[in-house]
Amino acid sequence: MSHYSGSEGGKLLKHVIIGTAGHVDHGKTALIKALTGRDTDRLREEKERGISIELGFAPFDLPGGRRAGVVDVPGHERFIHHMLAGVGGMDLVLFVVAADEGVMPQTREHLDILNLLGVKKGIVVLTKKDLVEEEWLELVTEEVRETLRGTFLAEAPLFAVSSVTGDGIPQLLAAIDALTQEVEERNTRMSFLLPIDRVFTITGFGIVVTGTLVAGTIRLGDKGEILPGDKEGRVRQLHVHGTPVQEAYAGQRVAVNLTGIDLEDVARGNVLAAPGSLRATTMVDCRLYLLPSAPRPLSHRTRVRFHAGTAEVMGRAYLLDQEELEPGDTGLVQFRLETPVAVRRSDRYVIRFYSPMVTIGGGEVLESHPPRRRRFQQAVIRELELKEKGDPLQLVEQGLREAGERGIDLADLTTILGLSPGEMEKLLARLEEEGKLVVLTLDQPHYFHRDVLATLRERARDCLQDFHRQYPLRWGMPKEELRTRHFSALPSRLFQGFLLTLAGEGVLELEREKVKLASHRVSLTPRQEALQKELENIYLSQPFSPPPPAEAIARLGTGEAGEVYLALVEEGTLVRLSDDLAFHRRAVEEAREKILAQIRAEGSITVSQLRDLLQTSRRYALPLLEYFDAQRLTRRVGDKRVLAKKQS
Repeated sequence: MSHYSGSEGGKLLKHVIIGTAGHVDHGKTALIKALTGRDTDRLREEKERGISIELGFAPFDLPGGRRAGVVDVPGHERFIHHMLAGVGGMDLVLFVVAADEGVMPQTREHLDILNLLGVKKGIVVLTKKDLVEEEWLELVTEEVRETLRGTFLAEAPLFAVSSVTGDGIPQLLAAIDALTQEVEERNTRMSFLLPIDRVFTITGFGIVVTGTLVAGTIRLGDKGEILPGDKEGRVRQLHVHGTPVQEAYAGQRVAVNLTGIDLEDVARGNVLAAPGSLRATTMVDCRLYLLPSAPRPLSHRTRVRFHAGTAEVMGRAYLLDQEELEPGDTGLVQFRLETPVAVRRSDRYVIRFYSPMVTIGGGEVLESHPPRRRRFQQAVIRELELKEKGDPLQLVEQGLREAGERGIDLADLTTILGLSPGEMEKLLARLEEEGKLVVLTLDQPHYFHRDVLATLRERARDCLQDFHRQYPLRWGMPKEELRTRHFSALPSRLFQGFLLTLAGEGVLELEREKVKLASHRVSLTPRQEALQKELENIYLSQPFSPPPPAEAIARLGTGEAGEVYLALVEEGTLVRLSDDLAFHRRAVEEAREKILAQIRAEGSITVSQLRDLLQTSRRYALPLLEYFDAQRLTRRVGDKRVLAKKQS
């Protein structure tokens, strides 16, 4: 993959990562030095032993004027985990076989890994040409071609070279330059993503992480999140091939100096991502291909090493559609991991047996945040096969269905499906046009599948019908009671958006903290109307020293009286100041007028003065003043009340 950016003499530049692969001591590092003039072995032990142990990196200036990045991987079987950390970002590979030895064990294992990780392009390089006769070189060439049959390198160009004499190097260099023109473009419009393969500190600057930027564009000053771990820092410096830059693009080797991150917060296997664009997970649903060379079948719940990006974690393989996976077969599997890993849908991965540590298979991530799956469930299998097919519109619709009653916002939907925000917005717009999407908007848009919202709408109708049937004299049901009892999956503000949507459709009516069906009307029977008048008379007969509600209700001697009382409160005929105290609204209005008259005459009113004006007790006068304080008619100043604001 690649990205075009910048210019040199008016010519667009293309960013490409070139990697090596092959058996130990087959001359990969020497080849890179012959091509670039740089030695990628940086450790003393590597130089002493003459083999690569860690990943090596170098800039590669191509004849066409582009600068590529080179990742040199170790070939020894003990360091396959290092090789796996470096191969994920390759655009094309130099597949190296020593002419004097031919195909060896890690030649085959590296080839399997490249196939499993979906590397698309490469060149086969027979090194150490100067050590063999022409006839032997032809035999090795034939063996290599046979080994590559059926792989992405089956038709790849092949060059025999000597890194010592330089024989064949110019021709190889020209072929590399030409092949870089064919690699696919990376997506620089997505949020940036950098799998980390090295971490170190520089005195006076702090933490530096390096890796191949596999998506997006990263700039000076950007915030970045370390995953797993959710630690956030800021980009203080950026280097590409040792050169300071203002921004770096997908397809470049990048070194990022971060502030706000401590050394213990980050290690190889973490990723640096745009905040909120990715979430770590301990479960992934995948398509798994078990290599024909696997030493034994893969059984359900086998413990494996899971490699994705630069990460290696332990986990178990839960086979979803087969009892056992035979070598050469493919199946659906859920990996349940022992430690979190940051992956996206469509990421490639490799698995190795826990013991012996051999590569046995790999494939593609279909779902990065799945629920625990039960085996042999046809609905689950169909769902994963749909995700594997990868039609973007169907994937988004399926994502909306899976979000269910909680719905989903743009950021989470983008993260789960691995699409750019721009792509996602276009697909959501299409689904909305087709009537399959409903958007609830408060602080930000929240998306629901129409079928999910239809279910919620019917539930709201049914719940309110039940409430109205049980309490026909009440105007409506408290909103929060409806949410907590029947819509607990919806956060409070999102539930409010749901109610507003239904109100806009004419299904519901809202009033302050209550909700009712638009069709509901409070209608009293003649018996209830009589009870209502009796209850009003009780409160009007003792306007400023009313009985507690329970006592007033008890005087009527019927079970219906409680509902009649609540109906009077709802319609405002009775003003409830507390559970134990209510006044008729005429009494409240009379108290209001007496308070205003007293304050206008003397500038203030006390509890004692109101008590005397109403010919009641402090027990009733104080709650009334506190009620008017809450209504912002009055405000307390010491022991007195004054007008809260000028009254007309």
